[in-house]
Amino acid sequence: MSASEIFSIAPAVQEALSAGGPIVALESALISHGLPYPLNLETAQAMEAAIRAEGALPATIGLIAGQVVVGLSAAQCERLARGQGVRKVSRRDLPLALAWGMDGGTTVAATVYLAGRCGLRVMATGGIGGVHRGQPYDISADLPELARTPLVVVCSGPKALLDLPLTREVLETYGVPVIGYGVEEMPAFTSVTSGLPVDGRVDAPEEVARLVRARDALGLRTALLVTVPVPAEVALSPEEAQAATARALELAEAQGITGAALTPFVLAQMAALTGGRSRQANIALLVNNARVAARIARALAGT
Repeated sequence: MSASEIFSIAPAVQEALSAGGPIVALESALISHGLPYPLNLETAQAMEAAIRAEGALPATIGLIAGQVVVGLSAAQCERLARGQGVRKVSRRDLPLALAWGMDGGTTVAATVYLAGRCGLRVMATGGIGGVHRGQPYDISADLPELARTPLVVVCSGPKALLDLPLTREVLETYGVPVIGYGVEEMPAFTSVTSGLPVDGRVDAPEEVARLVRARDALGLRTALLVTVPVPAEVALSPEEAQAATARALELAEAQGITGAALTPFVLAQMAALTGGRSRQANIALLVNNARVAARIARALAGT
């Protein structure tokens, strides 16, 4: 397969790439596996709208019939949101999904890789994967991908179901700088604080752009992880989030739920246990992260 056969880049995205304009890559596993329909589609649309409102171009990445689409159309997002048999595609799954002509929602790891291949520089997501609790060798593919692809990845820290201290240690081992956007502690997804320090704090998108230029001048190939706290008005306290996470993980273990099904199950259970507040926080942080990423993309593009 040639690159032209594998990749379908939307005309607006190709035009912005050629002109050096601000673009923000978005994952599509959120659409296919992260939230129930129609909330999945509405949230993806809200993220794209937030990016456009800041003067940047969204480029949601996913697989349609075995082809990587960079800049999914509204109809293609709907297809992933409603589709049966849509595969959750991480980096390891990419050749399988392409060869077998599958539809797929790309995870952080796959989206970072594909965005880097296409020359995109900034991505926004909710929470990254990491080290699973009680299983120190079960490490998300997100972490090594962040170690080898020099994007700016805007998130609200690792997902709450993970071992946050170990995830922070692995990021350090891999040489991935963890930057706090307006904060000096790494956020904990739906909670503002985790008790874990960041490597440095920035308070404006131009400061992130300076860090990117310094990294690039050094020839480093790691991502820059910019962690943005969930909006305070919808944040869960660390105690509430941890209690709901622990109970959700107990339910998952009792029902034998593991692998790719674990995160969606835990997030759904947390929503039920918190009366929908964790889901509200999740959606709010996704849209806010998209907004911040757009500002960073503009700073990098000099617009």
